[in-house]
Amino acid sequence: MARISYIEEKDHPELAADIAKIKGARGGLINIYKLLLHSPTVCMTWFEHIGAIRWKTKLTPRLREIAIVRIASVARYAYALQQHVPAIAVPDGVSLEECEALKDWRDSKFFNEAERAALAYVDAMIAGPEVPDAVFDAVRKHHNEREVVELTVLVGTYLMHNRVFTALRVDLEPKKN
Repeated sequence: MARISYIEEKDHPELAADIAKIKGARGGLINIYKLLLHSPTVCMTWFEHIGAIRWKTKLTPRLREIAIVRIASVARYAYALQQHVPAIAVPDGVSLEECEALKDWRDSKFFNEAERAALAYVDAMIAGPEVPDAVFDAVRKHHNEREVVELTVLVGTYLMHNRVFTALRVDLEPKKN
């Protein structure tokens, strides 16, 4: 159970514009935004940041989801796993079998050389804060500077997600039938 109450749309007409923007992009008002709306400025900054990192980068959707699912797998981050697998990861080119294999990607038959370099980079950032030069050089071999920056910020963002969601005990969304 969440440690902070959720903002319900019907109780907060003053938040109608922000809620409409979130619902328009997300298809509904999910728990994290219901919680973050206690601070509308923080909520909308979070919303814009997540939108930029997920939809406006040069990272391929597949690489983005491989990184997100790997972070969620390592952190045992149930919220991100439920939100991304299968609803986002599979349409973006990561099979359910590959999502499962991300728990132990080094021993899997999946993932090309560029993806493996990115996964090693993700793992180094999780262990961080220092990323060994060899790991950085390997990711840099496959990705240009913009992509490296975007991957780095994506990983940092989803590590932040894990911390915020865990500290506030954000509830999983109800499963859709």
